[in-house]
Order: sequence, then C-alpha cells, then structure tokens
Amino acid sequence: MSFEEMESSEVLETSSNSGCGCRLNCVCQVVRAIKDIQDEAVEEECLPCTSNCFVEPLGELALPARQRSDTRVFTLTNKNGELFKALFKGTAGKCVSVFFRVEDIFDNCCATLRVLIPLNGQTVVNLFPNGTLSYEALCSVNNWASSNSCITVDLHCFCAVQCISDVNLGICEV
Repeated sequence: MSFEEMESSEVLETSSNSGCGCRLNCVCQVVRAIKDIQDEAVEEECLPCTSNCFVEPLGELALPARQRSDTRVFTLTNKNGELFKALFKGTAGKCVSVFFRVEDIFDNCCATLRVLIPLNGQTVVNLFPNGTLSYEALCSVNNWASSNSCITVDLHCFCAVQCISDVNLGICEV
C-alpha cells in the first residue's frame, strides 16, 4: 500500500481513542505496509525515492548496493518523543534495543515484534550505558542480528515509526 493509497483510505481517519494523542493513527498502517513488503520481498526495478517506509521492494533502503533482504529494520517513538525500547537476552548489560522487525499483525493493530540486536560490525552495542539512551552509541549501530526475544505491542500507542535499513537476517533460513 503506497502512502498515497493510505492517505485516501478510511484507515487514516482521526481516531478519538488513539492513546498517543496523535491526530492520525498511521503507525499501524506503516507497520502493516512493512510486513507486506517483507512478505513479498521480490525483485523489481529500483525506485527513485529510498527514504521512507513505503519503498518497495524489500532491499530498496539498502541502496546503492541492492542486496537480498528479509527484514526492514525500524524504530517506534512513544508519545513523549522517546524511542520505544525492549529487552533481548544479552550479556554484560547489553540487552536493550530500540530496533525491531515485524513478525505478525493481528486484531486491531496489535503486532508481534522481534527485538533486533544492535551491532557495530559484529560487536553488540550498549545503547543504554548509564541507564539512558546514548545517541553516540545509537549512531554507531551499522548492523543488526536477530534475537529470540519478541514483544507484543498495541501500535495505537506510538506516534512515529522510522525505517532504518533493509537487511538480511536469515530469519527463514534453517
């Protein structure tokens, strides 16, 4: 679903029961679009705009060198402007991430998200060294790994979603 299609559909109508105080309840639709794009993951011609979550096919955010991808990495922002965080099984205090992969969407915009491990090369990045988010650490992340940690969220509770990169995490490879 393109942004233009989303704008014209009834799913973007103002919602009075949106928990985050945002006028448009679009986070759910963006995450649905990410899921659809991940599920399709087909080869098509390159698109000129590569900076938004609706870019298809999966792999386009990885330009200029298009690659095989199975995941669109994204972050979610709470109503207070902070990045949403979740735990993954880690060591030495490195167990919190703000990066996710959508696994499933169900009911009225509930989603199961896989927590992604932030890496710099192959080293796990500690995003919260003193209990608060370090933007220096956040900016050093250039790679991700799949964790076994998943979280179920109500997408109505977020005000923003930002797509970061398309990567191949080998999610479906055995």
